[in-house]
Amino acid sequence: MEAPERDVVIIGAGPAGVTLANLLAQYGVSTTLIDREAEILQEPRAVGIDDEALRTLQGFGMAEEVLANAVRNAPIRYYDSRKRILAHVAPSGRPYGWPRRNLFFQPNLEATLRKSLERFDTVELRTGCEAVELVQDADGVTVTAQQGDGTVTLRARYVIGADGGRSFVRDAVGIELEGDTAPMKWLVVDVKDDTWDAPYSAVYTSPHRPSMTIPLPFGYRRFEFKVLDGEDPDRMAEPETVAELMKQFYPDGEVPEPVRRRIYWHHSRTATRFQEGRVFLVGDAAHLQPPFFGQGMNSGMRDVTNLAWKLGMVLTGSASPTLLETYDSERRETAREMVQFATGVGRLYHPANRGTEWFRNLLFRGVQRVPGGRDYILQMKYKPVPRYEDGFVLRNDTGRSSLVGRAFPQPMVEQLDGARLRLDDVLGTRIALVGGVKGVAEALSPHVAARLAVHNGVVVQAHVPSAYRRKGQFDPAARDTASEIPVVDVYDLEGGLRDLYLEHPGAEVYIVRPDRYVAAVSSIAELNSTVESLLELLGSPGAVGADGGKAADEGTLDVRSG
Repeated sequence: MEAPERDVVIIGAGPAGVTLANLLAQYGVSTTLIDREAEILQEPRAVGIDDEALRTLQGFGMAEEVLANAVRNAPIRYYDSRKRILAHVAPSGRPYGWPRRNLFFQPNLEATLRKSLERFDTVELRTGCEAVELVQDADGVTVTAQQGDGTVTLRARYVIGADGGRSFVRDAVGIELEGDTAPMKWLVVDVKDDTWDAPYSAVYTSPHRPSMTIPLPFGYRRFEFKVLDGEDPDRMAEPETVAELMKQFYPDGEVPEPVRRRIYWHHSRTATRFQEGRVFLVGDAAHLQPPFFGQGMNSGMRDVTNLAWKLGMVLTGSASPTLLETYDSERRETAREMVQFATGVGRLYHPANRGTEWFRNLLFRGVQRVPGGRDYILQMKYKPVPRYEDGFVLRNDTGRSSLVGRAFPQPMVEQLDGARLRLDDVLGTRIALVGGVKGVAEALSPHVAARLAVHNGVVVQAHVPSAYRRKGQFDPAARDTASEIPVVDVYDLEGGLRDLYLEHPGAEVYIVRPDRYVAAVSSIAELNSTVESLLELLGSPGAVGADGGKAADEGTLDVRSG
């Protein structure tokens, strides 16, 4: 059976794939999402979701619902082999508008995100549908899939491989993985009806057998134990061995019955490229990393956040297909850096010997005695922050502290009608000019404003509450602008934007991409030339979606199971 042509086919309906489908729906992109499993796997796998991923879910209205079923802002404690605390990590800041470290139950997350798709009649979900052949040509990609007792042929302009570490898509287009697989193995045990009252994650580092435990929602808890050299992995996963290992955590009570026991090898690998023609890789299909820093799924979320707006603009005729080439240049190196960081964290868990452990402990405790050192660890400031050096960025501000290529902060703001909301809810899916000084919209020439309007641009003018709201000095109707480009006025409630402009006085206007990364900064005087230079990077628009690129409509999801 041959299905109608779609804009995008996504292969793999795990967290990355289903998030991408939700994001593309914001642009009205027609999407078919397929997954070989007939039902959502009911095993907890990924367990950590960070503030960046929640910000992505906010983009289609699901962050609050996901967070409601998570352990919020969970602290983590690191112990040495004598059970002495090495470090306590409990980040309280919310630079991107959400708690930084949260623990979730993956089957619940996937169900929530699939339920979200039901709002959009541009999305089709096919479960029990396994891709078996993929062929590209100049105009699109043809995917042949096995569903039930028959086959289905899917045709799309672009195909996304979100099908995990053993990706069919990656193999089909001949992309290799670089890196290695660590010789060490780990036993992962998940229990339900946990009775251990410890509302934090704990990592027990040791030259002998490092281990860790993580509290999860709905009464679940995860334990991980390193399999030592010479131990039989199969025997380690046997019920008797697992019970013996877990006694250390339940010395005075009954050990909960495990719902899962599995041996894992830890991979540190990155695809040699994330794009091959009209095919793109995201998530574990593009990169594999050890779970020591909980960034595997979150890295996949960064992939789809980066790719979605580019596909959306190309398929709705707002940008040239050449924009899609920036996905690989922006994401591949930053993903590789996160893989390397997670691998390095794992080495800290397992010092080679007592001497190495002593030196590491000395270093940890020394850092916390240095001014700012304790806060550096407590607030998780050591987490790598992605910065896009090439791609859809205009490097006209090259200082080390520049935000160009980095995620823009998300403070709380207030609209003129009194509604309080997070900044992203004002920005929408648009290219936004965020100004902390007066006159941003007025500075745009009619020509530049018209060009920006073609790309659905918006001006967000931030005001200091005490200067305008309380004294009644600001009247948006008196603004003299050169065009009809939307202008949204907001009050900077908590001073987040004010502090940003004070720290970077030359950056009077931030040009923020739909994925909330800063594309460029500008002074008011240079705003027109900066915007024009940036829009040149979008290329000549003209590509349209299979449905003409209409806005997303509410509707019913077509779910087909094998």
